[in-house]
Amino acid sequence: MAQILQKKLHRLSSDEFHYIITIRVKVVENALGIVAPWGEDSRSEAWLQELRGRAAGAHGLPCNIARPTLVGNAQKKHLDFNKKIWEEIFAATYEKAYFVQQMRELVEVEEEMLKTPGRLPADELLIKAKKDGFSDKYIAKILGIREKDVRKKRTELGVVEGWCAVPVSGVKDQYYYYSTYNCKDESTASTNPKKIMILGGGPNRIGQGIEFDYCCCHAAMALREMGYETIMVNCNPETVSTDYDTSDKLYFEPVCLEDVLQIYHKEKPAGVIVQFGGQTPLNIARALSDEGVKILGTSIDSIDIAEDRDLFRKMMDQLGIPMPESGMATNIDEALACVKQIGGYPVMIRPSFVLGGRGMEVIYDENMLREYVAKAVGVTPDRPLLIDRFLHNALECEADALSDGEHVYIPSVMEHVELAGVHSGDSACIIPPVTITKENLATIKDYTRKIAEALHVCGLMNMQYAIEDGKVFVLEANPRASRTVPLVSKVCNTQMARLATRLMLGAKLEDLKLKEKKFNHHGAKEAVFPFDKFPKVDPVLGPEMRSTGEVLGLSDDYALAYYKSQEAAGSFLPNEGAVLISLSDKVNLSEQAIEIGKEFQKLGFKIYATEGTAKFYEAAGVKCEVVNKIAEGRPNVLDIILNKQVNLIINTPWAKRDAIKDESAIRKAAIKYKVPYITTLAGAYNTVKGIAAARNGHGAVKSLQEYHASIEEI
Repeated sequence: MAQILQKKLHRLSSDEFHYIITIRVKVVENALGIVAPWGEDSRSEAWLQELRGRAAGAHGLPCNIARPTLVGNAQKKHLDFNKKIWEEIFAATYEKAYFVQQMRELVEVEEEMLKTPGRLPADELLIKAKKDGFSDKYIAKILGIREKDVRKKRTELGVVEGWCAVPVSGVKDQYYYYSTYNCKDESTASTNPKKIMILGGGPNRIGQGIEFDYCCCHAAMALREMGYETIMVNCNPETVSTDYDTSDKLYFEPVCLEDVLQIYHKEKPAGVIVQFGGQTPLNIARALSDEGVKILGTSIDSIDIAEDRDLFRKMMDQLGIPMPESGMATNIDEALACVKQIGGYPVMIRPSFVLGGRGMEVIYDENMLREYVAKAVGVTPDRPLLIDRFLHNALECEADALSDGEHVYIPSVMEHVELAGVHSGDSACIIPPVTITKENLATIKDYTRKIAEALHVCGLMNMQYAIEDGKVFVLEANPRASRTVPLVSKVCNTQMARLATRLMLGAKLEDLKLKEKKFNHHGAKEAVFPFDKFPKVDPVLGPEMRSTGEVLGLSDDYALAYYKSQEAAGSFLPNEGAVLISLSDKVNLSEQAIEIGKEFQKLGFKIYATEGTAKFYEAAGVKCEVVNKIAEGRPNVLDIILNKQVNLIINTPWAKRDAIKDESAIRKAAIKYKVPYITTLAGAYNTVKGIAAARNGHGAVKSLQEYHASIEEI
């Protein structure tokens, strides 16, 4: 049996949720580092390898993980590491002395390298740093030199990764591989010229989930069917892509330039697929290409154009495709001028190159803008703040497409339930769409084809749109796999990842014989949120993604599909009882708000409402029982939730943060006492429609294959 040392590190949702580690699990995903136990060096090597595997920008000790950072910073103050200091660090971080000692050793090596800034370390020190697990990128960063120079020097010194095999338990002659700088290479690369490397997505996190593992697995299956040998590179122990039999050869490695490049040089594949692993492999795609790696599918230049807002806007202007007015800023003066130029507040603001809408916020006045800019970190002329006009009451939608570089196929368009302003990953969506007009659908498909052709997309592309006052605006293009690929594949019976793989290997769309389809069923996707793990977090939705999973409901009726999706997500909607409604904005969407109230009344629900909402509904002929807000006396809204007098809560928040009063307390109480809650009018509208549909029965149970059989080709 092989002797190996494994280190697993959790990834927490620290960017989206304030957390305190307790007995309640808050981990989003894990990553794993594996090395051979060749001695003291291997302990720290496994730890630093695992940090790289987290794909959080951590390439060395001072990473954005709270506990190691605290320890590293304490040690960098040259504290006398006696027993008392260890006890103090343990009390503050709950890291055991054994691991603190490893961190201390790493800090000492780093301090030694920092004695010669601006140039490469001495040969012996560089060798030791590499065997301790320091990455090329981190060494280059702390010394202010080029990563390429570090890589070249250590290669000249013979310091290269060796790969060791781990036998698969109970399966004869099956292995997966891990790298280390502390042993010789034990693996043998095949001489088969028909082999393809697939880069996985690393650990799942908010903004990048299991959908990318789905794509990687289906790519491996398609390649095997085409007669190719497959090589998978990934470090997530909980995904199917890291099962030994998904690919012909599995490298359990961080998806980082240093590791991927050495595997590429060893295996010499015909090409590398980067567009199925999400943002993680795309972040190193340009560097891989610059090192001579053949990237399959959409070119790196096209991906860069789509991700660079300025370049993408210029392309849209050339194509005559509208985008919301926008600008860029690096300081408050530029930001104020930009807001004025695009027509005033509200605006959407975010950092450049973000994942999962991280750091994105809707700004309603100058005070909010000044606060945001003051807190923004890492803003430079190369990475400015992006400011867009906020689209009012706009319907958001998406289209996934397949392209061979010349022709484009669009299986269907997805209609979001929540309006623009809620991150696409957090919004429920319906496929095929229900309320989008034929004219807008035609426009969306036309824009998608034009953009895919202009970008010369080869493989998958995801487009996001918003419809404001009947006009279609492009929000963004993603020439890669998206989180909606599994959804489209299952609802439309179009195996997107498999087909895209064939396109990347040279097939043409006409070879795939794809036809337009008419659907006799609907799929409803709903996001799953971890708010019950974070009781102090207000569960209101916005432009920054917070969901950690998603579910799918299928039915011949869209409303029933939505109802099923709510059940699947753990929100069991009542068929009778009482509903508490407290609406912040009752003017802009008054017709929809009134219809919601009337539908609940028609279904026989008792309606509790706060004073302003009750007056609004009474004027529209909807009977309500007035309930006090928290500061207005007892019994109040919290009392009726605590006393289980309500079965459903609809509580839409005020847009401005300083206007939020007791609405947050209502939403938190709903989570605590497990009462289904809704924070958007669009969600409430689909909920009442779903309850009405469910009262007529859930219909006969159908298999996915039966739904697919009902699809008609046009």
